[in-house]
Amino acid sequence: MFYPFKVPHLARLILGGFIWKINHTEKKIYLTFDDGPVPEATPWVLRQLEKYDARATFFCVGENIDKHPHTYDLLLKAGHTPANHTYNHLRGTSVSTQEYLDNVWKAERLIGTRLFRPPYGRITLGEYRALKKDFRIVLSDVLIGDFDPSKKSTLLTRKAFNNIDDGSIVLFHDSIKTMPRTRYVLPSVLREFSEQGYTFCALDPHSDDLYR
Repeated sequence: MFYPFKVPHLARLILGGFIWKINHTEKKIYLTFDDGPVPEATPWVLRQLEKYDARATFFCVGENIDKHPHTYDLLLKAGHTPANHTYNHLRGTSVSTQEYLDNVWKAERLIGTRLFRPPYGRITLGEYRALKKDFRIVLSDVLIGDFDPSKKSTLLTRKAFNNIDDGSIVLFHDSIKTMPRTRYVLPSVLREFSEQGYTFCALDPHSDDLYR
């Protein structure tokens, strides 16, 4: 499976309608977590973040919010920012535009922040044009790769150390299948970058300080 751990600067410029990174030189990192909330993963992630007084953004699947409302409440009470990852984790290229938009708005009625990330990073031009009117569409400049069982956790950690920098939006997952790798990589990232003087922040849905 090929994917870039660090999205090239040129690609971010060409695909400039998406939010890839926060444009500043402060020692801040924006951790994001996709696919939760689920009780088998999200509470553990929250405990790791609490150790470092870290705030993060959780791109939630609406169906999981309905299934696990207590787990969703935990992330809200901890001061993290919820965001939209569709209601059923739809791949935008596999359904009609209207079905996709309806699914996004079904999730948004539960979430309400107008931050959106397309599952699998897949979205059609029509979906993008419709959603950008109402949402900030967030991707990431650093993809941890915790979803990939073929990669050793030590490799993923080393890649994270080498590619995260000021303003990075870092994509982790809080899902059952990623936990064998997330359990290793996340504490390592929190410890390493805290020692370097970084703080971990949630994305602000109202901020205009964005890298496009």
